[in-house]
Amino acid sequence: MSSDMAPSASRPLLVGARAAYAPYAAFAAFGTFWGAWGAALPTLRTQAGVSEGHLGTALLFVGLGALPAMALTGRAVDHFGLRVAAWLLAALAGAGLLITAGADGMVLLVIGMLVVGAASGAADVAINTLAGRAEHATTKPLLTRSHGLFSVGVVIASLSTGALLGAELSLLGAFAVVAAVMLALATVALLTSTSLHVPAHQGDAGARVDAREGAREEQVAPAGSGAAAPRGARGWAGLLRRISPTSPLLVVGLVAALAYAIENAHQSWGAVMLTDVFAASPQLAAAAPATFAASAAVARLSLAPLSRSHPTAMLLGGGILATAGSAVLATAPSVAVALVGLVLAALGTATLFPTLLSRSLRGTDPAQHGRATSAVAATAYLGFLLGPAYVGLLAETSDLRGALLGVAALGLIFTLTAAPISAWAAKRAQTAR
Repeated sequence: MSSDMAPSASRPLLVGARAAYAPYAAFAAFGTFWGAWGAALPTLRTQAGVSEGHLGTALLFVGLGALPAMALTGRAVDHFGLRVAAWLLAALAGAGLLITAGADGMVLLVIGMLVVGAASGAADVAINTLAGRAEHATTKPLLTRSHGLFSVGVVIASLSTGALLGAELSLLGAFAVVAAVMLALATVALLTSTSLHVPAHQGDAGARVDAREGAREEQVAPAGSGAAAPRGARGWAGLLRRISPTSPLLVVGLVAALAYAIENAHQSWGAVMLTDVFAASPQLAAAAPATFAASAAVARLSLAPLSRSHPTAMLLGGGILATAGSAVLATAPSVAVALVGLVLAALGTATLFPTLLSRSLRGTDPAQHGRATSAVAATAYLGFLLGPAYVGLLAETSDLRGALLGVAALGLIFTLTAAPISAWAAKRAQTAR
């Protein structure tokens, strides 16, 4: 067991605001990357000399690089400790510099997407594990709030990147600025995560608190569902049972995949939509990911407590808003209406993944948070992988408006399935224990 996870009287458990420093910095760095990425995609497409369909195909390789990295990262975090998150964020910054320096043609674009995907997927699991550990320690909704800081990072980075590109700075130069900011935030995460640990007796107490909160979740999860995992479930055999094809972790991940598909479709294609449909300038196009992320930040920071107390209502309400927002965006007659659609879609999708992940980690042994997060996040990342590519491929056969109606269809599927699937997963989790 790494020093990050071992109990120590000389390093007390972080509580209150201090427990949030590491995940907040980590998610802000992650958001900084993806904000710049969304704003830069039109320029990256032009630099690489590819069509919308080819860009959609290339985006598939982000997920193909991410999935194996996500599957392996959970064990690495559990073994080496939470500081792994900071190093992976630094690797993601380097990957951004690599693709912006070398993307010239489809082959180099695909190679760059694979590298970005591997770094992003690994960092995603690591920072979610970091936030999950902090939430377990404090019983505060730090996962949802951390995702809110991700959105804040997206807003600032997307607007800044649009301004830099509008001022005719090269794509490589813009990402060099982004990388410097990411490295500074990763340093904060590194310095603060080394003291975050959960002693065994306090971990069990945190699980019992989660159990009491779970009992109030609209009678979906009975009181015993959050109790500390029995000893027999803490070994590899227990873990394998929990990630079997019918396990709650996998089912939660599949539900989250729909949410991720909608979210990343809008985040990745919003700027392209304004550019292609409304002939927007780089500065105006950057308003698309910025508007989406700002709305998501407001929802995540303000609705965080409800993500723990009323998850079912959050899932259903979010699905309805995501569906409506996608439809508004697809049929928008002007930039202003398109931005309204993005606001609605962002408010809908904002809390879906952190709500599902928070719920799935309740009662999980903190020593296995990394592997449990990998199980959920890697499955959910299928949506992150397929969402942007889905839009690109639909746009190739119809147009971008038609492709966004396809995103609205995903929102409708999520709305119809979220409640029964989340209820089933809660019952399965209770039975497994």
